[in-house]
Amino acid sequence: MSSSLPGSDADVSDLLHRFRDFLGQQRLRSTRQRELIVEALARSTGHVSVEELHREVRTRDSSIGYATVYRTLKLLVEARLAAIRHFGDGQARFEPRQGAHHDHMICDTCGHIFEFHDEEIERLQEKLVRERGFELSNHRHELHVKCLDPNCPRRSGA
Repeated sequence: MSSSLPGSDADVSDLLHRFRDFLGQQRLRSTRQRELIVEALARSTGHVSVEELHREVRTRDSSIGYATVYRTLKLLVEARLAAIRHFGDGQARFEPRQGAHHDHMICDTCGHIFEFHDEEIERLQEKLVRERGFELSNHRHELHVKCLDPNCPRRSGA
């Protein structure tokens, strides 16, 4: 999981509002279970798997099944309110699409995912695209790195 801070009450409220609007447009119901899942994602500390989110929401409602979590995350991605990420560990991870754009550094040694934003990298990407006669519509930047700290608490037998 990433080191970003959990979502504020305002973030949670905003994501819930936008999700309810999307469900209404799709003629789908907003249920208590779906809302608990959205709240848990908005309050998550980064990039959560379906399993991690399922574990979290079951602490609030033990009747929520894995399939409900998965289907709700799928709806959130369809609504462009969450992003699905694959960081090379074979597991899909999700994060709410709130706040400023950011990129990722994934440590292949300890598994930690770091979020970062660098204006110079953003400018260089825009320049590269424009020079080749394109307009950037979206991008994903992931750097895979290796932890060099032998005392890293997240290292497991590396």
